Amino acid sequence: MSTAILTGQPVPGSSLEGDLRSLGFDVRIASGDAEAETLLAAVPAGERVAVVDPRFVGHAHALRLGLTDPRFPLSAIPGAVTAQQAGRQALTRAMARENSAAGEAPAGGTTLVDSLADRVVTALDADGADVHRPELGSLVATVPSDPQARNEARQAVAAVDDEAVRLKSAVKARDGFFTTHFISPYSRYIARWCARRGLTPNQVTTASLLTALIAAGCAATGTRGGFVAAGVLLIASFVLDCTDGQLARYSLQYSTLGAWLDATFDRAKEYAYYAGLALGAARGGDDVWALALAAMILQTGRHVVDFSFNEANAGDTDATVNTSPTAALSDRLDSVGWTVWVRRMIVLPIGERWAMIAVLTAVTTPRITFYALLAGCAFAATYTTAGRVLRSLNRRARRTDRAARALADLADSGPLAEGLAGPLKNAARRLPGIAAPAVALLGTLAVVTTAALTGFGGPWTVAAACVHVLASALAVARPLKGALDWLVPPFFRVAEYGTVLALAADAKVNGALPAAYGLVAAVAYHHYDTVYRIRGNAGAPPHWLVRAIGGHEGRVLVVAVAAALLTASQFTVALTVLAVAVALLVLAESIRFWVAAHQGGAPAVHDEGEPA
Repeated sequence: MSTAILTGQPVPGSSLEGDLRSLGFDVRIASGDAEAETLLAAVPAGERVAVVDPRFVGHAHALRLGLTDPRFPLSAIPGAVTAQQAGRQALTRAMARENSAAGEAPAGGTTLVDSLADRVVTALDADGADVHRPELGSLVATVPSDPQARNEARQAVAAVDDEAVRLKSAVKARDGFFTTHFISPYSRYIARWCARRGLTPNQVTTASLLTALIAAGCAATGTRGGFVAAGVLLIASFVLDCTDGQLARYSLQYSTLGAWLDATFDRAKEYAYYAGLALGAARGGDDVWALALAAMILQTGRHVVDFSFNEANAGDTDATVNTSPTAALSDRLDSVGWTVWVRRMIVLPIGERWAMIAVLTAVTTPRITFYALLAGCAFAATYTTAGRVLRSLNRRARRTDRAARALADLADSGPLAEGLAGPLKNAARRLPGIAAPAVALLGTLAVVTTAALTGFGGPWTVAAACVHVLASALAVARPLKGALDWLVPPFFRVAEYGTVLALAADAKVNGALPAAYGLVAAVAYHHYDTVYRIRGNAGAPPHWLVRAIGGHEGRVLVVAVAAALLTASQFTVALTVLAVAVALLVLAESIRFWVAAHQGGAPAVHDEGEPA
């Protein structure tokens, strides 16, 4: 239970007490500032507490935004301030100092200056505390200074439908064309329906996953009816996927676990559906596993580029001002209405991508679906990556230590690269700034090209894998602070995933490509999990886990050696065993971490994720 302390008797006719109770607060009334301080000290330290001026006039949703958002230790709106456990000490200290300096506020004071809540917020600001102030827009939140101002404030409250504002704010401010115009106009009402029935965002997220898995099962039947049903269910899953985020925003039900589930389930749904399409095609005599794996690799690669670029530029000295020609051109394009939507659509965000997959599944074949998906994602990847490379080359900034650490974590280097990086450190320091991504690219091209062109079972891929190990060590031998060093993790992903795909395709035996699909899926989950931990300020996965699964370069070498020493059938078994081992280790540690973080009261987060 949360506690709201009113610093005096409510104004007659005010709905403030009822509004606070409807938001889950136990309302206590103080006779003055001194008693408010006493009541604050009596509230258990682990509970949320709010200090509210009894003269407050405003919308219930303004109170909800200001006093119930779990993401912020301290938050305030005019006339009210709240603290969770992490901000409790700062609130208590500010109130004590305010009461000590100003003494008891005059009884019956009616000026805004006499509002204890607002004076405490001013004191918190003076202390350098990070007080969140939500954007209220047209919502009203004020402490009137006289009866006339109170009447005007009440009229302003009556003039704005806070439920309509709440519904509108449940939708992402920036989203894809398909989602904005074809999903959100009604999914927000589904979110409200869920909220009124006590459903949580995590429950809706799980329903979305189950719907997508059923869609994958329908696609796996290989029948036209199954493909049509799969397309319909995939769209239904996407509607629920939008609904869970809208429900979180509508009811402010944010959590660490929820953000992780939403992000990981999106990947699980999409990649399970690819597998369902491949199984359905196989039932019709068409083997498209290579296309399914290529689609997963390309999509994962796009996301790694996004994550690496964003982390590399987090905290840059010029992060808020980018005067490069590329940025200027982007701003000019965004000033023209229709170009905004075109640019959002051509990058194939999840809404457009799933709509395309659903329609093509229903009316064409899995092979055509994958061809269209690969072509669209390849164009989108080229467009976004080229723009980011140009921005990076034109941006004059020094990367922070935090950014370099994040890129090193995203690189996923194992014991081989780490062991060789030490001896290569001096040599790496003498290389030009472009050396890290250039060396990583050369190692990637060496191993992937060799695996694709020399056939299955030869020693050349093992030699190329050794070159990749050395290149990987040299690339990470110095901090990744160069302008293009954010390309290093994507190159490593291409090297690992591409080598597995090439060798499995060269094996030319039943089961090799599905086994490779499983291995890449398990490793990709590990890489996504690393991203979400970094985003949640939880650090990278534990070092023992990265070492236990070999790091990216170790897995490349193991797969290359297995292809050289084993028969094609034995290689398939080896891929399967490796996939199961990686999946068990990674999933067990990931689930343990996120559940423990949730139960331990980790700061709530809300990951908007990929634009829908």
